[in-house]
Amino acid sequence: MPETQTPSPIRQRGIGLFFKRALDVCAAVVLLLITGPFHLGAMAAVALTMGRPIFFRQVRPGRDERLFEVWKLRTMNERRGADGELLSPTERLTPVGRALRATSLDELPQLWNVLRGDMSLVGPRPLLVDYLPRYSPQHRRRHDVLPGITGLAQVNGRNKLSFDRRFDLDVWYVDNWSFWLDLKILALTFWRVVRSEGVITPSEEGRPVFADAPAADETPVQRRP
Repeated sequence: MPETQTPSPIRQRGIGLFFKRALDVCAAVVLLLITGPFHLGAMAAVALTMGRPIFFRQVRPGRDERLFEVWKLRTMNERRGADGELLSPTERLTPVGRALRATSLDELPQLWNVLRGDMSLVGPRPLLVDYLPRYSPQHRRRHDVLPGITGLAQVNGRNKLSFDRRFDLDVWYVDNWSFWLDLKILALTFWRVVRSEGVITPSEEGRPVFADAPAADETPVQRRP
């Protein structure tokens, strides 16, 4: 696996950035057309089993730490205990939600984020705003490029990696980006999705925790009206 290196100038610029954006737009349009029936079916399944809202929306930091709203399909219900507090993510993850996560269908709405220019197909995954003060200066450089639906960390272990290792891979991607690297990551992502590799649900133990920051849980307070 690649190792981190001395910071270098951002390579996503000029003609390379043009081709990356062209790939993002063309691929997002094609994927939305191809996956349209699956998208509609997943939306219907969420509506029938969990009700509204169908989408989970949350503000995340993007390139240069600019905030944007990321979209996903809901995978958790809003069940509460006797004390009125929301149950744990493990207890609220529904069978439909588990299937959506296992197939990555819950990520499909992010193709609209790609078309809007908030995200790219490939880049560091956008994490919680609460994480921003906890990054080291080196790891903060993961925000020098657009966040992605998939990335180098996702094809090298995903949530099984420690946060430090994930961030090291994100920074390596920033320093070593190329159009061909994006194509390689997309091909590896397709292979891992088909084989359901590297997917961790809230019911599984050992998920890494980043400096005691809150988990990316689907709660009403995180949704914008």
